[in-house]
Amino acid sequence: MNASRNPSESAIDTASQLHRSALRLLRRMQASRSAEGLSSSKLSVLGRLYREGTTTPTDLAAYLRIRPQSLTRLLADLQRRKLITRRPDEADRRQSLLQITAAGSELLTKEIRSQRTLLAQTIAGQLTTAEQELLRIAAGLMDRLAATTEQQDAASP
Repeated sequence: MNASRNPSESAIDTASQLHRSALRLLRRMQASRSAEGLSSSKLSVLGRLYREGTTTPTDLAAYLRIRPQSLTRLLADLQRRKLITRRPDEADRRQSLLQITAAGSELLTKEIRSQRTLLAQTIAGQLTTAEQELLRIAAGLMDRLAATTEQQDAASP
């Protein structure tokens, strides 16, 4: 693949439109969210724990790109709601390990199902079969772009 350092005007325009459209769709999906008053940050924590399993607050903060101190209240609220558990790390007593609970998994799954249903209803009601196929292809391309940027982030110091 050609990973040009100086993208063409066309690539810049495409990137701008994609960025704008993705953010607009994300904002609309967030506005329709129910999730019992959970913020996007709290849902991100639950999602990360659901996908990746047990982790430390330090690793979670790095993933969310926030300082560990900023995570303290967020984790305390999730723990108070019994959506996560925190236990000492046997290997390093200075650290704790975070894990999603069954209630946290259930809430996250319910929220994802609700969001996907809403989006599917909109897609089915607004797009032709051909447009739906194009959207499926575009989603695959977006996943590829995300994977590439993740690899670039991991490779940079």
